[in-house]
Amino acid sequence: MMNKRLKAAGFTLLEVMLAMAVFAIAGVALLGTADTNSRNLGYLEQKAFADWVAANQLVAASLVTAWPPKNNQKGKVEMAGREWFWQQKVVKTQDTNMRQVVMEVRLEEKAEKPLTSLTTYLAKGSL
Repeated sequence: MMNKRLKAAGFTLLEVMLAMAVFAIAGVALLGTADTNSRNLGYLEQKAFADWVAANQLVAASLVTAWPPKNNQKGKVEMAGREWFWQQKVVKTQDTNMRQVVMEVRLEEKAEKPLTSLTTYLAKGSL
């Protein structure tokens, strides 16, 4: 008869600790990715609404028949349950019958950088 030792089935403490460390690192990385995704989604939503506000204000500016368009006009509009602050900047072009109109939109009136900025060109007597 042979006297053999039977190996115990299962994991050693070291193997269990190593597996837990791997899962912990993966969990932290997954949470970090989810947090970044959540913040980016919020920013993209704000940017989309700001683009819509700017586009709407550019359409309104194109409907005004006064020439030249007024520079540094400001206003606020409500969209998606928020107040958006817009500013219209008019830039002269080489053609005296055409102006560049830049519409900037901010979430805060005193914010230094706009959330979005859209540009169009208006011609004298285009309506």
